Amino acid sequence: MSIRLGFAVLIILFFGAFTQPFNNVDGLKLLPPFYEVEQQWVEEKLNSLSLEEKIAQLMMVAAYSNKDQAHVNEIKHLVQKHKIGGLMFLQGGPVRQAKLTNYYQSLAETPLLIAIDAEWGLGMRLDSTFNYPWAITLGAIQEDTLIYQMGRQIGNELKAIGVHMNFAPVADINSNPNNPIINARSFGENKNNVAEKSLAYMHGLQNVNILACAKHFPGHGDTDSDSHKTLPQLKQDKAQLDSIEIYPFKQLINEGLASVMTAHLEIPSLEPRENRAVTLSDKVVQGLLKEELRFKGLAITDALNMKGVSNYYKPGELELEALLAGNDILLFAEDVPKAIALIKRAVNQNKISEQEIDSRVRKVLMAKKWVGLDKFEPIDLSSIKDKLNQKEQSLLAKKMLGKSLSLVKNDEKLIPFKRLDTLEIAYVELGTAGGDEFFHYLNKYLPVKRISQKAYGSKKEFDRAIAFANCVIVGYHTDHRSPWKSYKVNALDQEVLKYVEDIPQDWVFVQFSNPYAAIDQEALLSTKAHLLAYQNNLEAQELAAQALFGAISIEGKAPVSAKPIFFEGQGARTYSLGRLSYAQPEEFDIPSSAFSRIDSIVQDAIDKEATPGAQVLVAYKGSVIFQKAYGHHTYNGLKQVEENHIYDLASITKISATLPCVIELASDGKLALTDNLGKLNSKLRGTNKYNLSLKEVLAHNSGLPAWIPFYKATVDKGKLRDTLYSTVKDVEYPYEVAGAMYMKKEFVDSIFNQVYTVPLGPKKYRYSDLGYFLISEGLNEKLNPGFEQYVKERFYDKLGAYTMGYHPRQRYFLEQIVPTEYDTYFRNQLIHGYVHDPGAAMLGGVGGHAGLFSSANDLAKLAQMYLQQGYYGGEQFFDPVVFNAFTQYQYPGTDNRRGAGFDKPVQRGKGGPACEYASPISFGHSGFTGTLLWVDPAYDLVYIFLSNRVYPRGDNYKLISMDVRTKVQEVVYESIINSNNSKPKL
Repeated sequence: MSIRLGFAVLIILFFGAFTQPFNNVDGLKLLPPFYEVEQQWVEEKLNSLSLEEKIAQLMMVAAYSNKDQAHVNEIKHLVQKHKIGGLMFLQGGPVRQAKLTNYYQSLAETPLLIAIDAEWGLGMRLDSTFNYPWAITLGAIQEDTLIYQMGRQIGNELKAIGVHMNFAPVADINSNPNNPIINARSFGENKNNVAEKSLAYMHGLQNVNILACAKHFPGHGDTDSDSHKTLPQLKQDKAQLDSIEIYPFKQLINEGLASVMTAHLEIPSLEPRENRAVTLSDKVVQGLLKEELRFKGLAITDALNMKGVSNYYKPGELELEALLAGNDILLFAEDVPKAIALIKRAVNQNKISEQEIDSRVRKVLMAKKWVGLDKFEPIDLSSIKDKLNQKEQSLLAKKMLGKSLSLVKNDEKLIPFKRLDTLEIAYVELGTAGGDEFFHYLNKYLPVKRISQKAYGSKKEFDRAIAFANCVIVGYHTDHRSPWKSYKVNALDQEVLKYVEDIPQDWVFVQFSNPYAAIDQEALLSTKAHLLAYQNNLEAQELAAQALFGAISIEGKAPVSAKPIFFEGQGARTYSLGRLSYAQPEEFDIPSSAFSRIDSIVQDAIDKEATPGAQVLVAYKGSVIFQKAYGHHTYNGLKQVEENHIYDLASITKISATLPCVIELASDGKLALTDNLGKLNSKLRGTNKYNLSLKEVLAHNSGLPAWIPFYKATVDKGKLRDTLYSTVKDVEYPYEVAGAMYMKKEFVDSIFNQVYTVPLGPKKYRYSDLGYFLISEGLNEKLNPGFEQYVKERFYDKLGAYTMGYHPRQRYFLEQIVPTEYDTYFRNQLIHGYVHDPGAAMLGGVGGHAGLFSSANDLAKLAQMYLQQGYYGGEQFFDPVVFNAFTQYQYPGTDNRRGAGFDKPVQRGKGGPACEYASPISFGHSGFTGTLLWVDPAYDLVYIFLSNRVYPRGDNYKLISMDVRTKVQEVVYESIINSNNSKPKL
């Protein structure tokens, strides 16, 4: 055929698209994208082919990259001798497949069209590749742009290994929950939702020049048998099929769909011949698809080895029947030589014309040119690994999983959990797979007790196991490796659900499975809340936990019904409560590698014995993006530091215990920075401390001396005075200073008297702990039930900062508490779980200046509340205006860099706890034990460094001389600034 004739055919096809009748479709219809190609190569190639070679171009054969040389030789023979048109790759690996693709393409006179099933990514077929969420999960998402992005990414991954066609999207409407083969591969039961998401996926693929193939026409959703094994039957009439099943295909065709896969289904209303799959029906493929719906793309059979058709026809005959029905590509042709011979004979017998063969081959060649096969170049095997293991894959998948979360029930708006101080949670794990990651992330917000199935064997034992809780979370976990894995609730789990059904506690069901698992589970009607997470991978578990606690919003809607438990379209919208979430740095365009220098800085400090171990945490824009534990509790290396281990915060206590109470009093109008200290502490009346302003004391500008070594008066010639200490706690000796060391009650009065009477120096900047003795004493007077209990109940419990607090030995095993100094000058023992600071120790472990312990994770919750100007977990703890007054320089333009309680960057010159990148509105505090907390609103940043640099000796200043905390802080700032080109918001 001449080039001119080729153009004429194209014009006829184009105008035909706008002139033929088309039922129930409005607007202009787009041609498949390969119609835009220049025709010269297509026509020259077509004219060079014999009739047998043309027929062979319509054959697509199954290929594997995990089979032996005999298979490779078989494909080689089909390519070289019979000149087949394409390959459909199945199992194997990406590099192996690409190598074979290069080899097979080198043998082909006409380049091969390569296809694959990659509905949820290459991981559907190939090892060492990525799995995106299943379609049923994506069906819950309300942002179709994410599906489009997935289509683009999958398209680029296909291109990286030389694939040109993806047998996706699945446009079937899964209206039958018992469908054994489509089910989770469908976007759901709503035709509009399926159509919109199929369109998004299609456009994503085709916009990167990958041929999309919608399947399985005219709709495989309403079946209860598997066409791989038998021939399913659809009994709907044509009107119902047209309005429901075919609807998504119509929309895709209108938008320029490249190809359609026809289904192995028996549909009497469309094809009356018994046992005749619509794949083999000219009434369906030629009549309905090509003529009535005016589809101009490639019609592709489903695999011709499937029992739905192969039970009724022999190889070769089957391909002929499929071609006569109107299909353009014959997929999984099992006997190519016989098929070519029979089709050639059919041409000679005028059952099909050579012109018709030409028109179909022309479309195949146009598609090949569109994907770039007219200028084929071998695949660069060295680049495959990088292209297929990009961080963008997991980031997009995680984002989609988060957006899919669907809260199909939420009585009394239980979710997200709000009053953490009132919650005692039990977690009951059901299903055939585990929920370790879910449990781990639940515990980042609140201590949750896991109830093992070993803990109960009867309803009575179960009730006893959960009796401590007022809220029970039931997680149902199934295998997430394949959408075909059984999701049915087994008898044992159904029994446990009956146990839970009538418990007096609120209970929440979190379903990490196909949503259909809830069908007929009437025990679920009694749950207060029901969250669908759809899949049981680590990311889904992590995100579900964050959603329950309001760290992230919930936006999804159920794509299917699980009657009578929930229905399609259900999904309550929730919003973030401002709690910390957990994310990868890449989610904020920061490469994880940007933080790699932190590892080397901290490890160097450990190697040089600047500290035995450390915790480092970075939160950015409300998400923890770096959290790591380093080293060991001590240099003997016996106990590794873990993320939930607890450090002595030292002077961070000032801003984490004392200051929240002071700011709250100020927010309530009961105190002001200009008020004198006597207003807070009435015991100062008659002393020279009474008229010191709160501002002066908090900003260390009061004239108070740095500290008083109170303990020295209790030691005589290196030994404790036995009149002041006892090895046994009693009424006279109530204050626990260290192990088997209790101080006499009256000596606390002596401590405070020394502070009351100590002379004041000039009112200039001098860091002092003594003011916090007086402030905390005043807080004990003002607050009910006293300072220690108040700060716990009012702040830490509500924040979910459960490791934070005084007296950690009373709350945790020693294995979780990191020791500090081996004290040889006062207590003569290892300080382990007791406050390091001697003054705070002599107050029984509770000081306004020291005594607080915490993990980095829980300290970050308080810090994030500060960053959010007093807001966290749905509660406003402070007046933002009042809070900001405390974070500002109290003596601007001077050598005093302090805020009111908070430390800040130096105003001029160098020094202080902050690196040069810290903004002037940033604030925080350091601690003697080797700790640092820093908050920078200009960068939405929280940085925490915890260590026990004082182990085993307090005079070990290597951490300070090596500037470890500041160097790590510099890496944090540089990572944010360099990655985002960030400028501070001042």
